Amino acid sequence: MRSKLEYIWLDGYKPTQSLRSKTRVQRDFGGTLEECPIWSFDGSSTEQAAGNDSDCLLKPVAIFPDPDRTNGYLVMTEVMNADGTPHVSNGRATIDDDDDDFWFGFEQEYFLWDAMTHLPPGFPPGGYPGPQGPYYCSVGAKKAYGRSCVDEHLDACLAAGINVEGINAEVASGQWEFQVFAKGAKRAGDETWVARYLLERIGEKYDYAIELHPKPLGDTDWNGSGMHANFSNTVMRTSGKEETFTKICETFGERIPRHIDVYGAHNELRLTGAHETERLDSFSFGVSDRGASIRIPVGTIDAGWKGRLEDRRPASNADPYKVASAIIKTVKESGV
Repeated sequence: MRSKLEYIWLDGYKPTQSLRSKTRVQRDFGGTLEECPIWSFDGSSTEQAAGNDSDCLLKPVAIFPDPDRTNGYLVMTEVMNADGTPHVSNGRATIDDDDDDFWFGFEQEYFLWDAMTHLPPGFPPGGYPGPQGPYYCSVGAKKAYGRSCVDEHLDACLAAGINVEGINAEVASGQWEFQVFAKGAKRAGDETWVARYLLERIGEKYDYAIELHPKPLGDTDWNGSGMHANFSNTVMRTSGKEETFTKICETFGERIPRHIDVYGAHNELRLTGAHETERLDSFSFGVSDRGASIRIPVGTIDAGWKGRLEDRRPASNADPYKVASAIIKTVKESGV
C-alpha cells in the first residue's frame, strides 16, 4: 500500500509568508507522525536559502488525514536549517515548549476573491454591491456569496480532524470566517495553518483565491479582515478575580510594539479606529467592546471572572504561531 503525504510549510516571503506543499509517496505507511521522515526542499526557490547552499529541511510536527485523497495525509512541518536548527522564518520555533497550559481560539476572517474579476463574489465589475449590513450571517443568493466553497471547506476540516468550531458569513460581501480552537499554542497554530491550506486548495476548484490582506478593498467603507485571538491559561480559567484580567490587559497596553510587530503586515490600514477597531498606536480594553484592542467577553464575567480574553488586533494575514508566542510572553510578564 502506498500513501500520499502532503508536506506543508511556510516560505520565507516578506512581509507575509505563503503556504507551500509537495507530495511524498510513502510505502507501508501506518498513519503516525513518527513515521513521517524529515524531508528537504530547495530553499532558494522560496526565499529561504541562497542558490549555492539551498537545502532546507521539513520537520513534521502534525499529521491529519487528507479528506480529498485516498490514502492521503496532510503533514504540517516546520522549516529547519541543514544543521537542524530552526530557520529564521520558523515562527513555530518561537513558542516555548512549556506553554500547553495556554488555550487559543483563532477567528480567521478572509475574503473569497474571484480569480477572473479580481473582486470578491457579489461585487459587480467596476462597482460595488449594496453597503454593509445585510451580509453578516446572511442567507440568500443576493446576500451570501460563495457558500458552496465555504461549506466544502468546513466539511474538509472536520474530516481532517481539525477542531473548527464554526463558520459564518462576515459583514462584507464575499467575506467569511471560520474559528479554530486548540489546547496548546503550537497545536492551535498547526490546525489554523492546515485549515488555511485546505481553504486555498478547495478555492482552486471554484476559481477563488483566498485573500488574507487585512484591508483588500482599500480606503473604502468596507470592513477589513482580522484573526481575533481568544486566549486563556489556567490562572485565567480559575482565578475568579477581576483584577487578574485587568492586570493582564494593562500589561498588554505596555507592550504595544511587541504585538503589532507580529500581528500582520498592512494592519495599519485596518486598525484605524473605525469598523470595529482600535487605532494601531492606541490601546484599550473593555467588556463586550468590539472597538477595543482587547475585548473582555461577557461570558468571562458571567462565569465569575473565569475564562478568556480576546485580542482583536491580529490581522487576517498574521502568523498564528507568532501571535500566540507574543501573547504568552506578555501574559507571563503580567505576573498573575
